[in-house]
Amino acid sequence: MKYLPIAKELFIENRKRFKAQLKPKSVAFFNSNDEMPRNGDGNFPFRQHSDLFYLSGIDQEQSLLVICPECPLPQYREVLFLRRTNEVIAVWEGHKYTKEEARAVSGVETILWIDEMEAVMTIMMNHSFNVYLNLNENDRFSSVVPYRELRFAAEIKSKNPGHNFERSAPILMTLRSLKSEAEIKQMQIAMDITNKALQRVLKFTKPGVMEYEIEAEITHEFLRNRATGHAYNPIIASGKNACVLHYNDNNQECLAGEIILMDFGAEYANYAADLTRCIPVSGKFTPRQKDVYNSVLRVMKAATKMLVVGNTIEKYHVEVGKVMEEELIGLGLLDKSEVKNQDPAAPLYKKYFMHGTSHFLGLDVHDVGNKYAPMQAGMVFTCEPGIYIPEEQLGIRLENDILITDKGQIDLMAAIPVEADDIEKMMAR
Repeated sequence: MKYLPIAKELFIENRKRFKAQLKPKSVAFFNSNDEMPRNGDGNFPFRQHSDLFYLSGIDQEQSLLVICPECPLPQYREVLFLRRTNEVIAVWEGHKYTKEEARAVSGVETILWIDEMEAVMTIMMNHSFNVYLNLNENDRFSSVVPYRELRFAAEIKSKNPGHNFERSAPILMTLRSLKSEAEIKQMQIAMDITNKALQRVLKFTKPGVMEYEIEAEITHEFLRNRATGHAYNPIIASGKNACVLHYNDNNQECLAGEIILMDFGAEYANYAADLTRCIPVSGKFTPRQKDVYNSVLRVMKAATKMLVVGNTIEKYHVEVGKVMEEELIGLGLLDKSEVKNQDPAAPLYKKYFMHGTSHFLGLDVHDVGNKYAPMQAGMVFTCEPGIYIPEEQLGIRLENDILITDKGQIDLMAAIPVEADDIEKMMAR
């Protein structure tokens, strides 16, 4: 791994919090992600399952964590099963965890090889009533591919039909949405790296540069600062491309007079940053561009103040929409009388601001969390309003990452320039 080691106490505490939510006489299983085939004999780069990493810190394929708090054999109450390595694997793929290394990373004392799993699992299953399976329950997830956890669930159910099967996802959704100080530290590193990439781009950008050249500058800065890479596919959208919300072709020339919308974030120690900034290709905003930019910035500042303990995402989005309406009226994009008489179920501002303002952030860029439950201290949300005007070939979105505390918000990206004048000054250098 490129990132620096994380103290094992984080993962020990995470397991402790998880075990406290289990029913008596339970066993829980957590598999690593699949190694996904690409073409020929190649695979896509491996990325660890966020839940397994959250509970163990293990960042390697073909791994399995089993938690069985009341197992009659104490040594099997927490077990990590790892891929058994050999000289051939070491030559072709490189170093894999030794048992001592895995113990030091995770704090799990019992480390076994994955091919030793069956005998140990039999003991755990025979002395457990409840089996917690870890399926992907993200509201946005939909796939025709039977992923590893799903295959594991089908197999264990077929072999143990008499057990009661439970869901780990609701527990982890709650636990993972509340970030510890150690997690915030890793996220802050990801955000600081992202800031360095933005600083590099502000100095680099000029008329005639290609979107992919900007992406390359960002990637260079990420990797030289120990990031794994991008937390998600970066959006480098100049001119009219900025009105395509998930644009990532990044293959067009950036022309004088255009605005570039850049949505990117580093991934460090599997934790994500998520930043959006808009910059003028020529180094100066036109008056109209600056008016739209400042409207979005005012919405962002107002929305940030609404990220408070007790609020809900649903209510929050309604209130942010009201702020956006006023800004769009001020920009001449909406008519005040039409807004007054609009259908509340189909607000007119959606024509120019069609996405949500915030989502959970953590081990995934769209992290787990219950958006219908009240916000709590320790949650991290993005704040990302935008205005998109296709007829003007102009799209502006601004985004920072916000930690909710009992005393208000902490902007984890407060050090990253966002004021239009500051962007211009930095580009002038």
